[in-house]
Amino acid sequence: MTTGILPTAADDAPAARPAAGERLHEALTLEMDGEVAVVTFDLPSSPVNVLGGVAAAGFAALLTRLERDAAIRACVLLSGKGDGWIAGADIEQFLAVRTAGDAEALSRQGQALVDRIESCRAPIVAAIHGAALGGGLEVALACAWRVATEHPKTTFALPEVQLGIVPGMGGTQRLPRRVGLQAALDMILTGRTVRARRALALGLVDDLVHPAILREVALRRARELVAGTLGRGGRARARSAGSFLLDENPLGRTIVFSKARESVAKRTRGHYPAPLAALDVVHDGYARGMEAGLREEARRFGELAVTDVSRELVYLFFATTALKKDAGVAPGVEPRPVRQLGVVGAGFMGAGIAAVAARKGTPVRLRDADHARVARGMDAVRAVLAEPLKKKRLTRLEHAQQLALVGGTAGWTGFRRADLVIEAVFEELALKQRVLEEAGTHAPEAVLATNTSTIPIARIGEGLEDPARLVGMHFFSPVHKMPLLEVVEGPATAPASTATAVAFGRQLGKTTIVVGDGPGFYVNRILAPYLNEAGWLLDEGVAIDAIDGALVRWGFPVGPFQLMDEVGLDVAAKAGAVVGDAFGARLAAAPALRRVLESGRPGRKGARGFYAYDAKGKRDGVDASVYAVARGGGSAATAPSATTRPTLADDEIVRRTVYPMLDEAVRALDDGVLRRPLDGDVGAVFGIGYPPFRGGPFRTIDALGAATVVDALSALAARHPGRFAPSERLSAMARDGARFHPGEGRPVG
Repeated sequence: MTTGILPTAADDAPAARPAAGERLHEALTLEMDGEVAVVTFDLPSSPVNVLGGVAAAGFAALLTRLERDAAIRACVLLSGKGDGWIAGADIEQFLAVRTAGDAEALSRQGQALVDRIESCRAPIVAAIHGAALGGGLEVALACAWRVATEHPKTTFALPEVQLGIVPGMGGTQRLPRRVGLQAALDMILTGRTVRARRALALGLVDDLVHPAILREVALRRARELVAGTLGRGGRARARSAGSFLLDENPLGRTIVFSKARESVAKRTRGHYPAPLAALDVVHDGYARGMEAGLREEARRFGELAVTDVSRELVYLFFATTALKKDAGVAPGVEPRPVRQLGVVGAGFMGAGIAAVAARKGTPVRLRDADHARVARGMDAVRAVLAEPLKKKRLTRLEHAQQLALVGGTAGWTGFRRADLVIEAVFEELALKQRVLEEAGTHAPEAVLATNTSTIPIARIGEGLEDPARLVGMHFFSPVHKMPLLEVVEGPATAPASTATAVAFGRQLGKTTIVVGDGPGFYVNRILAPYLNEAGWLLDEGVAIDAIDGALVRWGFPVGPFQLMDEVGLDVAAKAGAVVGDAFGARLAAAPALRRVLESGRPGRKGARGFYAYDAKGKRDGVDASVYAVARGGGSAATAPSATTRPTLADDEIVRRTVYPMLDEAVRALDDGVLRRPLDGDVGAVFGIGYPPFRGGPFRTIDALGAATVVDALSALAARHPGRFAPSERLSAMARDGARFHPGEGRPVG
């Protein structure tokens, strides 16, 4: 086995040298190295290589040449992109599909191309640097040998289920035969990304090398294939006895498929058909052979491609892709490079921000008021950084390098050179103002950011000498797991400050939206009516688990009461108070929520909230005594019994809680907090777990029809004065039959 040393961040140069040989096609260049053709795939006018119509024509021409030209004995396939191999299928082409039959035909075309790669007279060696995703991985699986670089950018995945479809170019059949059933199902059913070292261990790749010698080793393997000293198909996969028993015999596979089906059903709750379809296709390939499996793969690909679920997930794909290119400011404004980060506040949020920054290679100075708090913060940083080490996604050397990037202080040493300082102290206006004023003095050149979740940036910046330096960076908890970042522009925020926050958010791997200033900004503002209305339902006596259950069945990962327990009732109450004070009766907190908090129930962190928790923090059912507290009583005697509680259908609970959220999203758009519906959809999905298969609040309004939402809200407003009245814009859209997204699939700005 060929191995190499792990490259540093400086080793990001393209693995392939620019090809100077024969232009075989507009996307493919061929040069001969003896009897081996070295082919460079570099799709013009595209930052990544994708397998669309242009690429398919190029590969067809290549394969014809390899099959007919006797002087070519083998082939090495390189990418001309600096940090990517083949990123998968062309989603633009996918969007053009209108019928299941058309989608099935597209899959069969892709399968035929991959079959030709696998059976080609001249064996093809995949020389992989960067991401091999979807169709890219399917091409690699069909190659005779796979050499990959040991580099953080070299990753492998079949992410199709995340678009609501199954792999369509043979991945459901070749991957299990390459890495084994269990490992393949883990990748296919989740879309999970595998790093290079794990790929080698699985048998997904055959050699792991430094980028500098990728071409050399790939050429060597090609010549060995020609000489017959290597066999086509790659190295034999090492298997444990347990793996053999489960993967290689019918009884074992029955157990694996049964457990996988159970897990998928629990995870998807019936909302996402693709994982179960993929499971069926893999099973079919084992039961009836590869050809039958490929036919079933194409058929199910076709069926899924035209579902509403897939369309909404594809929309979110394009929306998040659009955000990656959006600097949040006018063209020409350059962000400040963040080479040194300062974080003030070593609590849960501050430590989380510091840890995520260190993961991405940014030196961090973490400050708090005394050494004891700093020590606790550093412990929290170490805990976050240890997680990938425990999961073997990180080497001990890499882990040590990340730890070394974070230093703690009870003073301001190390802040003078900071390019960005983020405060993450308690949600108290005076405290934030004081901390930021001090930070501005000790880091005179830095952009200043506040991690406030609800307090307007304008108010926080009132005491600053230069409020143009101040921008909001609202991270979500826990920082290392939640993907969203709200960058908040205050009325005085300089465009360069916004650009710096956006660029740094992307550097951290966050999905970043830019929002305008205002109480609660966007995400917490739309969350307020949702949580409040759950409280009003509780006040009416509706069971907590009935409310949570209805909204989980609608698609949320957790219900509103479990969510409040998780974030802390005190935190939720502070955010709710800011929003309620700003917007009045429409968003005023329900009395039941206030009473529960005042009773000394902080949520999971205090082992008691709406739910009870055991000594290990595991949720242990609804705390029955909370009903009496919520209704203002001091004992269970005042609580309604299970038999006397009002019963509401799931649809009614959804109308009561979700529809006000939809309307508030529209109001945020009208108020200029949102720039466009796209930001609102992405913010809700990635910030509060809004069901991805519904596309986001604005996509949901389009799907339901504005008139349906307005009629439901108007009926509720008649029964509950002060709440539910629909916004002017939504009412006008109902009258006009208007939509937020008139197009299909691709987001409209």
